[in-house]
Amino acid sequence: MVEVRLEGVTKRFGRVYAVRDVSLTFGDGEFTVILGPSGSGKTTLLYLIAGIYRPTRGKILFDGRDVTDLNPNERNVGIVFQNYALYPHMTVYENIAFPLRLRRVAESVVERKVREVAEMLGIAGLLGRYPSQLSGGQQQRVALARALVKEPSVLLLDEPLSNLDALIRIRIRSELKRLQRDLGTTAIHVTHDQSEAMVLADKMVVMRDGEVQQVGGPEEVYNKPANIFVAGFVGNPPANIIRARLPQPGFPCLQLPDGSSHCIQDPAVAGRLSALRAGEVILAFRPEHALLSDHPVPDYIPVEAEVYTVETLGRENIVTLLVGGEQVKVVVPPNVKPEMGAKVYVNVDEGRVLLFDPETGVNLEYLKPAEAAEQEHGAHDSGQGGAEA
Repeated sequence: MVEVRLEGVTKRFGRVYAVRDVSLTFGDGEFTVILGPSGSGKTTLLYLIAGIYRPTRGKILFDGRDVTDLNPNERNVGIVFQNYALYPHMTVYENIAFPLRLRRVAESVVERKVREVAEMLGIAGLLGRYPSQLSGGQQQRVALARALVKEPSVLLLDEPLSNLDALIRIRIRSELKRLQRDLGTTAIHVTHDQSEAMVLADKMVVMRDGEVQQVGGPEEVYNKPANIFVAGFVGNPPANIIRARLPQPGFPCLQLPDGSSHCIQDPAVAGRLSALRAGEVILAFRPEHALLSDHPVPDYIPVEAEVYTVETLGRENIVTLLVGGEQVKVVVPPNVKPEMGAKVYVNVDEGRVLLFDPETGVNLEYLKPAEAAEQEHGAHDSGQGGAEA
């Protein structure tokens, strides 16, 4: 088990920054998931830790030892790639044994270790087969066995589940989490699948455009996203985002997209709004933190909407609605099926609403009152700013 620390790590390809000034600590024995869309720099970051890439600047340390200039085989890392990278001309046994034979380990030790890891992963009966004779799930297990057989200090996983069928992926990810917990290995897993990240992670690192947006546990990232991007990326469906006016900056009263007004009663939320000196605020809410009704609900923020469509999922329905021309989604019980085109109210739980600065996109919960007050430059013009979702 090893603590991995990155200090000001930057990776540039020509003029393009793939990773920019990243400082992170991956805890000893911790399962960390790096999450982000395509092009966010997450795989580049993994390859920097592995030693496949060298940073343009910055340091990489394993338990305080500088490994920045060491090759992958000098770092004792195990890597599982997205395409598994199995040798097609080798049997399962030979694929798993390969890293041990590179180290010139005695053949008796090789056989013992290969059979031990194959038994642990449930592939002992496949050792004589070739990769072409295996299913995707079986190939994934072989790739994992090859990474684990050399007892790596750090296990690096580059979207290893993305090529699997949905049902196999769900089963394998639970096995992977249990396996990492039993072995106590420091694991760093890259994915673009936020559901996978939520399930696997002890800690999540959310990236965008080569920069870290937020670091925290899954519940913290989900319930307290640091900015609009995180709110709109994490969650399935993701958070809904609507704009509201503050007719009197300094007072917790909102002018909503349907033209109605609502004064916030929840003290914490009202305090954050009162500290904001802008003339506009961005509201976000999770689809499960709102109620649908034909009338406003007390202690909720009521927004008039039109039903666009209803998705039936069995245990729940997802209702898509139009609010001020924008789509929002609300999760409702399976017996709730409003007619398309019906006029309803989306009632947002005041205590669960998320508030973001319209210029910076930062969650107001992370701003101190003095910082929130400084957001007034140019903010009285509702046409300016606008955080990307």
